[in-house]
Amino acid sequence: MRILLVEDNRHLSEWLARTLHKDRYVVECSYDGDDANYRLQTQTYDLVILDLALPMMGGAEVLKKLRSRGNNVPVLILTASNSLQARVEGLDTGADDYMAKPFDVAELEARIRVLMRRTANHKNPVLTCGDLQLDTNTRIFSVASQPLLLTPREHSVLEALLMRPGKTISKQVLAESLFTVDENISPDAIEIYVHRLRKKLEHCDVSIITLRGLGYLLKQRSV
Repeated sequence: MRILLVEDNRHLSEWLARTLHKDRYVVECSYDGDDANYRLQTQTYDLVILDLALPMMGGAEVLKKLRSRGNNVPVLILTASNSLQARVEGLDTGADDYMAKPFDVAELEARIRVLMRRTANHKNPVLTCGDLQLDTNTRIFSVASQPLLLTPREHSVLEALLMRPGKTISKQVLAESLFTVDENISPDAIEIYVHRLRKKLEHCDVSIITLRGLGYLLKQRSV
């Protein structure tokens, strides 16, 4: 899952990015409103964490422009202002959630998981396809209740597929779930991770299907 973190405090931004990376999120950092607005026009994200007090362009303006373009990516405002008026204005502008600084990182991570599940229309925190499961709270995959050991990028590819079981996902979309805009990596690299995942799923009753020219889908094997 790819997150855009918009925060002008570089120390906080880098610390939070490292923390989320440990949870296998792909995190891009943006330090001002103009850069964030440009990235949101040219890139695709699964979630935006947005400060309001930003240089160049304020966070509220970034959010207004985002929603005016019809972009419905979930936005979690994370800012120092905790007044009732600020919370109401943020939510009315189009934010999906609002947290004030200082914050507890465990609560932030829980709110991220809720927003991800809501976007994918999954109310159950355990996502299932056949005997493959992902506990979105622990972010651990298992097959027939046994942990499935994956590298971070294998985890990201399989998570993207499991969030949309039976639906085709292009190489480009999968690549965007793995790599930041600053990484100059071809979408063809996805083939390597899909190949590795197929080997690890050999004893599972789900498989990754290739639809030439379209992408991949995760599907339970026929009995």
